[in-house]
Amino acid sequence: MTVFPLPRTVAPARGALTGVAALAAVICLWSSFALSTRALESTGMTVADAAIVRFGVPALLLIPWMPRTLRRLRGERRGVLALVLLAGLPHFLLFAGGAHLTSAALTGLLVPGTVPLFVTLLLLARHRRAPSRRRLAALCLIVAGVAASAVLTGGPGGPGGIAVLLAAGFVWAAYTLGLARTGLEPVGVIAIVSLSSLIAALVLAATGATPSHLFTGGIDPGAWGAYAIVQGVGTGLLSTACYVVAVKHLGSSIPAAAGALSPVLTALLAVPLLAEPLTPGLAIALALIATGVAAFALAPANATQAARNEGIPASDPPPAPNIR
Repeated sequence: MTVFPLPRTVAPARGALTGVAALAAVICLWSSFALSTRALESTGMTVADAAIVRFGVPALLLIPWMPRTLRRLRGERRGVLALVLLAGLPHFLLFAGGAHLTSAALTGLLVPGTVPLFVTLLLLARHRRAPSRRRLAALCLIVAGVAASAVLTGGPGGPGGIAVLLAAGFVWAAYTLGLARTGLEPVGVIAIVSLSSLIAALVLAATGATPSHLFTGGIDPGAWGAYAIVQGVGTGLLSTACYVVAVKHLGSSIPAAAGALSPVLTALLAVPLLAEPLTPGLAIALALIATGVAAFALAPANATQAARNEGIPASDPPPAPNIR
């Protein structure tokens, strides 16, 4: 009998290599979102300008999916749709506001790091679904890390900036639960969130509710172009595609746990890029939250499979599309 061992060994290796490469790209793209948002004020762009670019790029690129998505909205529940839309402009404004008040490291740490905590609390309040002991221990590490960030890290925003970032994490957790109940496909979710957020941002800018240089002519093409590539294309589209590839080749546990590396990378890159010091207090908070997120993702859930599908997020709610 003739045996062909080569295809059996090479195919899984290639698949694993593809998954690892995709996962590395996801971590870098998630980190770039926090870094570019924190550096927003140095580009001359306002938050409204950034929102227009951030959501305008994917909205334009996904125009072919809009008619189908709008048709499917007819059967969508209003409450679920409202939760899904939270991932757009509401989350972006909170994320950008917290980044302005604190640092890139804290922004990249607190928002994604607290999503598992808030998802668990929301599930507990709504469905009385308690986590397993291992996940409860992981959540305790996250809470300890949040407390450490509030007590041991300084910054102009102080507790107020941390509170805004926690609100952003809560909004993303609510979006995660809405995403678990929506009938929209991932591309459709990105399309409708981007379109609605773009319209809202344009209205805010046009009415003067939020400052914007778009209608005053004070636009720096270089800054807008770079921001469109990093956030519009990078975090808006490529990170979602790469995460799907990573989950397909590596399963969900490894990418979810590896997502905890994103805030670590953000903190390290913020030192040379933004001149932000990596203080001992920040290092402690970073270690606690990153460890808690990784442990939460790898621990078994004490619930049904449906509950697990609704509450396994790590750095971003996998396998939810990365609307950020």
